[in-house]
Amino acid sequence: MSLYSSDAFKGEHILITGATGGIGSATAKTLVELGASVTLTGRDQGKLKELKEALERDYPQNDIHICACDLGDRKERKRLIDFALNKSGTITKLVNNAGIYEYGKVEDLTEESLNKIMSINYTSTVLLTQQVYEHMKTLKKGAIVNIASLSGLRGNIGNTAYVASKFALVGFTHCIALEAIQYGIRVNAVCPGFVDTNMGITVIDTKGENSTFEEKRKMVESGIPSGRITTPQEVANSIVFLLSDAAENIIGESLKISGGAVLR
Repeated sequence: MSLYSSDAFKGEHILITGATGGIGSATAKTLVELGASVTLTGRDQGKLKELKEALERDYPQNDIHICACDLGDRKERKRLIDFALNKSGTITKLVNNAGIYEYGKVEDLTEESLNKIMSINYTSTVLLTQQVYEHMKTLKKGAIVNIASLSGLRGNIGNTAYVASKFALVGFTHCIALEAIQYGIRVNAVCPGFVDTNMGITVIDTKGENSTFEEKRKMVESGIPSGRITTPQEVANSIVFLLSDAAENIIGESLKISGGAVLR
């Protein structure tokens, strides 16, 4: 059951990166359901088109636009922003959800993999936010949610590059939150643990050796007080809350979604 009216985000133009993933698509659907105009981006034009068509079938009255983009490319970022502004006007809210995961212990890390993960998970996010932020400042309002991770709050074995990139994203969230609130712009992060997405399944599959995936998942969930991993919709609900006026005095926070795992 929705806690918001069907027009709670009417008049808002929201840019969502990594929109075709589990969390991104659930967030897009929820925001469109609540009346938002959205610009959705990702690398795969085919998946973006499928998402757009699915949303338009259910919500034909909404402005839903897609733009495939490589966020690591400066010209591509500018093209994305220009596209969004042309289609639906100034971006009033931003969801930075694009990210990748690669497993690797310290002795196996390469300069190439470190640069790749840091570029996509951190640097590109900062540089895209920079461009959107300049437009939000003219409005004297806005909200930004960065999708970090519990791995941005604590280390774990075999995830040096990923963990470092998410720690960096949480640090960025803290810093820009202090600067942005002077312009009425709220910035926060969401830090999920294991989520039932393709990335989450990949992470679970790195746990334990000589075990089936089902055994690995059972092992992971046995360490979570709630007894299960988080759904993409639960993460989307948290993102929507932080974007909404209900969270207007929540600034620079890192919202943990762990099923209680952080308490163990």
